[in-house]
Amino acid sequence: MTQVKQLGAVILDLGNVLVFHDNEKLFTEMAKTFGCSKEEFKAKLEPDFWDRVNRGQVKGDALRLALEERMGGQVSAAEFTRVWSCHFTLNVPMLPLVDALKDQTRLVLLSNTHDLHFTFLRPQLPVLQHFRGVVLSCEVGCVKPEPEIFARAVELAGCPPEACVFFDDLAPYVQAAQRQGLNAHVYTDAAAFAQTLKNYRF
Repeated sequence: MTQVKQLGAVILDLGNVLVFHDNEKLFTEMAKTFGCSKEEFKAKLEPDFWDRVNRGQVKGDALRLALEERMGGQVSAAEFTRVWSCHFTLNVPMLPLVDALKDQTRLVLLSNTHDLHFTFLRPQLPVLQHFRGVVLSCEVGCVKPEPEIFARAVELAGCPPEACVFFDDLAPYVQAAQRQGLNAHVYTDAAAFAQTLKNYRF
């Protein structure tokens, strides 16, 4: 018989867990904005572009200016902000499930993300007001799968790693969390999420 584990916190990824992101749409729309093809846009990005974005090394409007210099041309701040977040849609079936957890356990968000993305998404996710805290790579300067970012999330959760369960859509990040002592699962969909939580008690 499977032992039911006592939980103190649920730690959730943002992208492809609470919201979906269509990166090809992002590349297509950004390329249009800068007057080039999607392939040209991708080719002009520095190899470490996403790493610097996620670590908060090009925050806010500095990202627009950096891309203007890299791609050529100019884009208004308002237009850039709109296009930069055009690829997100809410994972609607997940939202009531997470909302139902707010009175049962501590909730923490853990995401590799850019500050403009989170600024765009936060008003669309009122459930986040019930979270104990958020750990954003762009704020803490480290990224999944680095151990430090999981330690930050566990600290915010206020309980030992073995009392936390973490959901992420990327297996390497789940495996990294497991190495840090967290219960961790690959997120696939809302139904599987709800089923997995039945293996735990709050």
